[in-house]
Amino acid sequence: MARLLDGSRQQALRGLVTHFLARKRFHALAGAELGEQLQLLIAMQACLPVLQLGSRSLRGWREILVYPGEFKVRRSHHDEHSGVVSEVDDVLIGEAWERGPLVLSLADVQLDLEQPWDGFNVVVHEIAHKLDMLDGPPDGVPPLPRHIERRHWIDAFQRAYDNLVADVTRGRDTAIDPYAAESPDEYFAVVSELHWSQPGVLQKAEPAIAALLEAYYGVSPAPVSQY
Repeated sequence: MARLLDGSRQQALRGLVTHFLARKRFHALAGAELGEQLQLLIAMQACLPVLQLGSRSLRGWREILVYPGEFKVRRSHHDEHSGVVSEVDDVLIGEAWERGPLVLSLADVQLDLEQPWDGFNVVVHEIAHKLDMLDGPPDGVPPLPRHIERRHWIDAFQRAYDNLVADVTRGRDTAIDPYAAESPDEYFAVVSELHWSQPGVLQKAEPAIAALLEAYYGVSPAPVSQY
């Protein structure tokens, strides 16, 4: 992705990556092999979404935990009707904690590097969650720059999210990954992946969202074939 940026944005990205590597700490877990080159590539992908927003958008956390592949997270579920609390294991490829670490599957990071235009990018997805959590629990509405009206963002994203939920509920095929229908914050993270890796799909499915993300993130470096 970075190679397709214009010269000024490549220079800005280099500065952001240098800042990122100086202030974040990588931890390879469960036998993950994480050399300096992979750390650099993860940093590059993490900094792409903040090219226009600036390094302060990466504030509030320091750790990147990297597993070799999928990892399990145990969660408690409280049934409001029965009062029963049960524990389940979620199998994840990435996770972002509010004021906590960024957690990644190295296998999925490497797949995204090999297939940058397939519509998926776990690092971008989790950084989108980090941006969303800059003003509190994730809700699909990150702190917005002055040139984007908050009410316009909320209305457009709510409409698009509701449309996707309706399509998924009816069993229709959707251009946007059905996982985005899980919650408004997941919708924001999934369409952020599309902005950077398959903007043409997003423009066709939800042109209003594509326009807002271009205003928020800047123009995607995806090749013309992805438009």
